[in-house]
Amino acid sequence: VQLQASGGGLVQAGGSMRLSCVISGNIGSIHAMGWYRQTPGKQRDLVATITNGGTKNHADSVKGRFTISRDSYANTLYLQMNSLKPEDTGVYYCNAVRTVVRAGITYNYPTWGQGTLVTVSS
Repeated sequence: VQLQASGGGLVQAGGSMRLSCVISGNIGSIHAMGWYRQTPGKQRDLVATITNGGTKNHADSVKGRFTISRDSYANTLYLQMNSLKPEDTGVYYCNAVRTVVRAGITYNYPTWGQGTLVTVSS
């Protein structure tokens, strides 16, 4: 699986931005996908996830402002970000988790995209 993220840039507080992540490779084995955010000196934090069944999960800090979605036909993952705040600034990474079952044991293999920088000015 390969992931190619895009859509980052500079936006003013209160503005909107949409991130995209094109997925290629062994797509059929993907169980879930998500977006994570990382700022300098801090760990990579979950922003939102979506499963193959369409179940979505958003971090409390972005609920009501960000929406994760997936276009299965275009093999693309999106993150619509509205009402952006300066604290949303960071490098956003898309993530895909492949699930493989061998001898009754489930193995999860995460793959990361290259990251796209989002800067929200106050």
